[in-house]
Amino acid sequence: MPSSPSKRRPQASPLAEAGPVALRVTGLAKAFGPTVALRSCSAEFRAGEVHAIMGENGSGKSTLVKILTGVHRPDAGTVELAGATARLVAAPGLRSPGAAIKAGIMAVFQEVLVVDSRSVLDNAWLGADATFGRHLPEAGRRARATAVFAELLPDGIDLDAPAGGLPLSQRQACAIVRVLLREPRVLILDEATSALDVATRDRLFAALGRRRASGMCTIFISHRMDEIGEIADRVTVLRSGESVGTLDRAEVTPDKLVQLMTGADHLAGGRSAHQRLDRPVSADSVLQVRELRLRPRAAPVSFTLRAGEVVGLAGLEGHGQDDFLRALWQGSPNGQVLRVAGTAATPIRSARHAAALGIGYVPRDRRSESLFAPLSVQENFGVVTSGADRRFGLLSHAARRARLAGYRDSLGIRMGKPTDLITTLSGGNQQKVVIARWLAREPRILLLNDPTRGIDLGAKRDIYALLDKLAADGVAVVMLSTELDEHVELMDRVLVFREGSVGAVVERDALSRAALVSAFFGQESPR
Repeated sequence: MPSSPSKRRPQASPLAEAGPVALRVTGLAKAFGPTVALRSCSAEFRAGEVHAIMGENGSGKSTLVKILTGVHRPDAGTVELAGATARLVAAPGLRSPGAAIKAGIMAVFQEVLVVDSRSVLDNAWLGADATFGRHLPEAGRRARATAVFAELLPDGIDLDAPAGGLPLSQRQACAIVRVLLREPRVLILDEATSALDVATRDRLFAALGRRRASGMCTIFISHRMDEIGEIADRVTVLRSGESVGTLDRAEVTPDKLVQLMTGADHLAGGRSAHQRLDRPVSADSVLQVRELRLRPRAAPVSFTLRAGEVVGLAGLEGHGQDDFLRALWQGSPNGQVLRVAGTAATPIRSARHAAALGIGYVPRDRRSESLFAPLSVQENFGVVTSGADRRFGLLSHAARRARLAGYRDSLGIRMGKPTDLITTLSGGNQQKVVIARWLAREPRILLLNDPTRGIDLGAKRDIYALLDKLAADGVAVVMLSTELDEHVELMDRVLVFREGSVGAVVERDALSRAALVSAFFGQESPR
């Protein structure tokens, strides 16, 4: 993975120069209810190396980091940490974040964690008294902070300025300096470079290189293939909660990483059990997006949605696909979102306005955004169509029950009495009720935010068949999904978001798991 010739960046040290094992995880497993986040994760992290962790959404990276930082305890497996005598001591997991910090394991995350109202200096030393067990003198704090900040920001920074007034990259530099000041034995950078400008990122890489000699181990997580190629000594790949391979620097290529992340059996195409209905896509546009800017420095997005097509939104978590879908539903001051009907194009002003224009929206989080837990199944079903259930100005429960019965049969909703609480249904049947709620308004555009998340396979297949039927009837569907197979099975095309913009558009005839994961990381699909 060559870097740009115009940039000179630190090269990773040869693997042979790495020191002894500083941290080892063996057979880590972690489940949250029925969701298995880690199945079997094993890896060795050596003193003086930069060890990258890669994997698609849901591969287990975040859960691994939370175990290493003491946020979660594993259900199985061990974490072994080298002590003062370099002897590895095994434990089921670190008891708390404080225990992890005391052991020398510290992390910087993608979210920029600073206290806006406090000074840069205060932010740099936030929590240091607990770490060092004593209050460092002001002069010492200032001198040490100045020296470490100079590694990342050689033009200087006002240590007395409120951190909240700094540009994003400098706020993230504060969070990185906070950790470097504590001289960790294991530094975890969890997508931490995504908030840095290129120059600061390059200087961070140089700072990591200087700390190799002291034996600091860096665990590096990034969605940027070029960063992995420039800084990592080794790469461990996670897939579906399992560690599936560790590559030395000389073995790493984009094709190899994509193959490990997706599974060799998916590289040829990735089609699976659901057989999508063949359907023509209309030339009629029903929605247009013009020069929508999701982030200040990101390229604007323009997009046309056509009647009867299913468009997927994909990408690594946090790259703008959620913001884009929300803009389709609510409109945005940072560009135009237009509902098109014939020659008329109406700007969408709000969610209520979108619903009036024939657009439906199913949020990602059923519990907090879609369901009214104290209400019955039929009351939840009818919250957006109460007008259609009125007779002579009064709400007709019989009319609502009759409409619900039609969708119960067509969607296969398994339920008891319509008056039972919505919480008595399974997750999949709750989701079908939420979808039926919007179908009852007969939308021409349906926006879905990860609609099959957390539901069983049978319910998923029912929803897939429904989407095929809706598209065949001319309804346009935009669906954000975190499951690669859903994109491969269902979509006419997929918009892959990267860095707050559309990094790639993958058309139906090119859709595969490999093509999507390659686009996630800014690479061309392996041939």
